[in-house]
Amino acid sequence: MSRWVPTKKEKYGVAIYNYDPRGDEELPLQIGDTVHILETHEGWYRGHRLRRKSKKGIFPTCYIHLKEATVEGNGQKETIIPTELPLVQEVTTTLREWASIWRDLYVGDKREMFNTVRDMIYNLIEWRSQILSGTLPQDELTELKQRVTSKIDYGNKYLDLDLVVRDKDGNILDPETTSTVSLFRAHEAASKQIEDRIQEERSQKQNIDLSRQAKFASTPSFALFVTLKNVVCKIGEDAEVLMSLYDPVDSKFVSENYLVKWSSSGLVKDIDQLHNLRAVFTDLGSEDLKRDRISFVCQIVRVGRMELRDNNTKKLTSGLRRPFGVAVMDVTDIITGKMDDEDKQHFIPFQPVAGENDFLQTVINKVIAAKEVNHKGQGLWVTLKRLPGDIHQIRKDFPHLVDRTTAVARKMGFPEIIMPGDVRNDIYVTLVQGEFDKGSKTTPKNVEVTMSVYDEDGKKLENVIFPGAGDEGLHEYKSVIYYQVKQPRWFETIKVAIPIEDVNRSHLRFTFRHRSSQDSKDKSEKIFALSFVKLMRYDGTTLRDGEHDLIVYKAEAKKLEELSLYLNLPATKLELEEKGYLATGKSNHNLGNCTISKDSFQIATLVCSTKLTQNVDLLGLLKWRSNTSLLQQNLRQLMKVEGGEVVKFLQDTLDALFNIMMENSDSDRFDTLVFDALVFIIGLIADRKFQHFNPVLETYIRKHFSATLTYTKLTKVLKNYVENAEKLTEQLLKAMKALEYIFKFIVRSRVLFNQLYENKGEADFMESLRNLFTSFNDMMSSNSENTGMVKGAALKYIPTIVNDVKLVFDPKELSKLFTEFIQKVPQGRLVKQKLECLIDIVHSDLFTQHDCRELLLPLMTEQLKSHLEAQEELQACCQLLSDILEVLYRTDVGPTQWHVQIIMEKLLRTVNRTVISMGRDSPHIAPAVSTADLVYMHAGPLFPFCEYRSTALGSAA
Repeated sequence: MSRWVPTKKEKYGVAIYNYDPRGDEELPLQIGDTVHILETHEGWYRGHRLRRKSKKGIFPTCYIHLKEATVEGNGQKETIIPTELPLVQEVTTTLREWASIWRDLYVGDKREMFNTVRDMIYNLIEWRSQILSGTLPQDELTELKQRVTSKIDYGNKYLDLDLVVRDKDGNILDPETTSTVSLFRAHEAASKQIEDRIQEERSQKQNIDLSRQAKFASTPSFALFVTLKNVVCKIGEDAEVLMSLYDPVDSKFVSENYLVKWSSSGLVKDIDQLHNLRAVFTDLGSEDLKRDRISFVCQIVRVGRMELRDNNTKKLTSGLRRPFGVAVMDVTDIITGKMDDEDKQHFIPFQPVAGENDFLQTVINKVIAAKEVNHKGQGLWVTLKRLPGDIHQIRKDFPHLVDRTTAVARKMGFPEIIMPGDVRNDIYVTLVQGEFDKGSKTTPKNVEVTMSVYDEDGKKLENVIFPGAGDEGLHEYKSVIYYQVKQPRWFETIKVAIPIEDVNRSHLRFTFRHRSSQDSKDKSEKIFALSFVKLMRYDGTTLRDGEHDLIVYKAEAKKLEELSLYLNLPATKLELEEKGYLATGKSNHNLGNCTISKDSFQIATLVCSTKLTQNVDLLGLLKWRSNTSLLQQNLRQLMKVEGGEVVKFLQDTLDALFNIMMENSDSDRFDTLVFDALVFIIGLIADRKFQHFNPVLETYIRKHFSATLTYTKLTKVLKNYVENAEKLTEQLLKAMKALEYIFKFIVRSRVLFNQLYENKGEADFMESLRNLFTSFNDMMSSNSENTGMVKGAALKYIPTIVNDVKLVFDPKELSKLFTEFIQKVPQGRLVKQKLECLIDIVHSDLFTQHDCRELLLPLMTEQLKSHLEAQEELQACCQLLSDILEVLYRTDVGPTQWHVQIIMEKLLRTVNRTVISMGRDSPHIAPAVSTADLVYMHAGPLFPFCEYRSTALGSAA
């Protein structure tokens, strides 16, 4: 006779159908009910629902989907613990709770709220499935988890349910291990965040994507990832597909090109790239988010005959670059984060040029202005996705999308953060336009411009010209040809990447040639003119950004290729005027064997280099060794240079400053100027405009800074400023704002010195820091009215140096010096600043050390007691007290000693008296009572005197 068998593995499951019982022994089930299975027998289970353990019954096995779980205990005292991720369990529990409310909303006919809850439920179900699939990369899983927890918290607030308090990673805070104050603050922050989001959703002027956009906006840099799926165009010849980002408002390209060579057979020319045509447009930032619109532009250039209708290919010139058409898509919503669907394939309609002679730039603007394009099914298929971070971070976070084979198309301009070691030397050259006389021909010429790079010895530099990312370097670039056009407008941008050491010797050469459609005639055509421009100016700076009106020289074709013929002549019309050729009435024959043509040719250049500057003052400092007599002037001029130029060359500028100090170690002649220059640079980075360079400065200090002797000089100059605070108030105030990084340099310099010389000069260094703190103390105790702002700045910024200084200075002595510093603050002055200074110290590493805390805590309690009794800055007092208690609550700071308990008991009695004495009518009574309540709740696990709490709160009530 068979019987019920206790289950071993089949312990936990979910009902996938409703089950209506036919007898009392059967258990009713609804979809989603979780069951604890105890026994099994011939297609039936026996057990109970997890939500109602008292009622047991039987139910069919086919109605249950089994899930993995661990079992604690045995027999009738088994406990089921699902093995799903905690977040999945939380989503499941939330869905069950919301589903019940959702049914009630349906019954109550609350349609708007019903629809909102439905959408939230559907979102959670979809996201839960994605998490359970186990197929998401780590970066996407992390992002999805944040989205899920945000939605749960928002939904709970919307439905007026309990708020779940989490840490920064979205994990639920454990109230058993989290202090009351921490829970309270986390609850406050979460409530405010959710409330703000609800207000945004209710506002008609805002949309639901604002929080997402705000998150994107806070990312210093991001990129657009593009996959080219297919090109559906009837070209008939080989082609170049050039893709880039474009600003339609300013009519200019934002990024360099991504180039794909397409064959006449309708496939990518390099068959190894088939199904792997991917590019990432990097270095985008907040400035790009501010653009009104941004477009993804594809230009198709046909490579073959002059005209497609000519069929006698043997007699026709081949390999000519001819305009074919463009495709444009508005990607503003993807760039700003409003739309993000990596899997969606976008069709970008193709617009051919009219008669193969419309300028490509003109066609781009026409397509952008037009509402519809008559594409006849022709166009490009692409997928687009926005990726946060720079290229290094993207390769790390999205290896499944971006690998070493992915083309990287950089922004034509600098990213918002330039990390040390990110060496770049790109010069973008745009062929703008020209005007060419037809000469002896009956029709205008078919002008082809060939650009190449030569050094001053006439050697052509190879593989330095890049028409687009994804393609190899060329030794020369040939422009698109417009058929019989007198004034061609190209707007073709090419990147020139020359080794740093070769730039000062190099120049760009542009030669012009008429191209014939007949091969026999084309071979007889020679270069008819030449233009050039040097990449370095006479003063050592790089060629200026912007348009350049180049002189077009004519000579015999053979002579035009002779370097000596033209290199010493003026290259631009501006240079021609500057050198006085026109003013003195010199005629063309005075320019050697070359004649200045009436033809015109314009280019535009943009230098993106971390080694070449266009600023004479900055260049003077970077090359200070070449003329040391101008060093003082160069250091002063540095502080007048525009901030954007300085941060571009941050590493080189800092290297120059510290090299000046190191190479003048026996003299203090330049110390103050170098110190001021360093303060200027730190101040720049503290500015909101350049705040993204903070990690750059940190990286420089940690990895690239190597000046071992600067700590003595920096300390000496700072001490001099503090001792002369009344006379040098302005300089000292700037130095105080830069104090954190000044000390980072001091500490790092001392650490490097110790590594080299095994703690040599330790006593002198310690004494110099003691003397510096003594100077601060003397300044704080002075009665001068002029130093009020500097004293406030000292209280604000000195806590920022503590964590660094304790690496090279005895922490206990540092605590003693800090105690003396606080005690020197004049009585009744700077109370709020002093309390905020103490709060910062509580958050520092010093306060977590037991021996340091023994010195700091009596100081803090004495200050608190004094200000509480005087009812001064009560909010700051409450903040400081709760922060102290929060640290004492932590297990990692060691046990609370008996004398600390006595100190804190006295302080809490003062809190009690203060709350009682304030009276009901005091404007501070409400925050004081709630904070006192919090403090006493918090103090419970630490101190056995919470009877004061009831007295204080009862009196206040």
